[in-house]
Amino acid sequence: MAETRSINPSPMAASFVLGRKLDSIPFSAYHILILGVLALVGFVEGYDLSLTQSLLVLAKAPLHLTESDIRWIAVGPTLMLCVGGFAFTAVADQWSRKAIIQIGVIATTFFTLLIPLVQNAEQLIILRMLTGLGAGGVVSAAFPIAAELMPAQHRRTYGAVYEMALAASFTLVPFISFLLAGSPNAFRFLALPGGLVITVVPVMVHFVLPESARWRLRKGQPQAAADIVNQIIKRSGDRVPPLTVEALGGKEDTRREQLLPYWALFARGQLRWTTVGILIGICAGTCSFMIHVLLPKAMVDQGLAVAFSFGLSTLVYAASIPGKAFTGFLMEIIGRRWTIAYALVGSLPGLFLMLMAHRLGDFATVAMVTGALITGFTVLSSFSATRVYVSEQFPTALRGRGHIFSESFSRLFAGVLVPFLMVPHTGSPIIFFGTIVIAASVGAFIPLVFGRETVGQLETVTERVPALA
Repeated sequence: MAETRSINPSPMAASFVLGRKLDSIPFSAYHILILGVLALVGFVEGYDLSLTQSLLVLAKAPLHLTESDIRWIAVGPTLMLCVGGFAFTAVADQWSRKAIIQIGVIATTFFTLLIPLVQNAEQLIILRMLTGLGAGGVVSAAFPIAAELMPAQHRRTYGAVYEMALAASFTLVPFISFLLAGSPNAFRFLALPGGLVITVVPVMVHFVLPESARWRLRKGQPQAAADIVNQIIKRSGDRVPPLTVEALGGKEDTRREQLLPYWALFARGQLRWTTVGILIGICAGTCSFMIHVLLPKAMVDQGLAVAFSFGLSTLVYAASIPGKAFTGFLMEIIGRRWTIAYALVGSLPGLFLMLMAHRLGDFATVAMVTGALITGFTVLSSFSATRVYVSEQFPTALRGRGHIFSESFSRLFAGVLVPFLMVPHTGSPIIFFGTIVIAASVGAFIPLVFGRETVGQLETVTERVPALA
């Protein structure tokens, strides 16, 4: 029989003491270094995964891609991204956050490095699917470890910096594609930078990133947790007193916690927050994946030049760089929920301009470019808030599995099903942009109607969940 117990510890529990100590460390150059390494991870992963939109155009003629091949290249990597994500959820709270990041980075960069060697569509599809499989954990794992390392008041900074790094990589890929367009080996040259960093990034992650002290404490290793906190304090300038093991309490307070079962993600009290995170991810993700994967193809299918399609994609993501910085700033002023609503609703004028551009004659180019800039600044910038919001839905014992599960489940719909169904309809502006309008309109109201505001102590979970007797 199941009993009900609170997963909200007492105010003086070891996790609260450790959390308050981490939150009290003044922002320093060491925090900037952590942000920089995690942002580099985001940039590399974003570059390798965003190759899809360019491969659909650049590899079509050299590899003689059929419509079936194009569909698999469009949705295969995201499908395997979901499979990899679900696989990583099984170990996300047992293995260290740092180990999951390193495994993912090595896998994605290695398979990207092999792209210049492909000779046919089948080889390209297999490599892209293996890349997605390897990236399944790392694309989400960076948020749980950052949420547990960064002081509460600076998590918005991390969310904005990480998402800006992603946006920079998303901007760079179509820009390089624009420069290489016309060369039969363009897709091979495009993949090289994303693969060669395998010699640099995993090493930086190993030597720069500390392990999560919260994760060590939950594993029943208070000395290791205190050592990690004190290492951060030392590297931050020794401006606060060190943390002692005694301050964390006795053996009863620091004993190894029993890992909550996987189904705790769907238990009474947690189910609502898990569902809210997934639904927000589906709506924002649908807007993002439609633009990220299919926009260049849609522009070509709607009669625009290849170079213009890559140029427009570059503008969309260039606009999202300041947009994500603004979103990160805004969410600490009006809250996560209202920021998400702003980002989705604010994109509607831009999406309508892009939808109607083909009917505006001489003003079509102006309307398309203006719409792209608005869309990039708003809906593509929403992830600075949505991904932090999702991480804050879960306590430490569930955060690794919960965040990766939520994003993986969202991608099944937003990144696999929707692009798969939309590939035959990219030539229709009404269907293509109209689908994005619907997703943005629905997603704007989900956090306001069903969500709650989340900021502060990560262990403050007011709900109650069933526990095994």
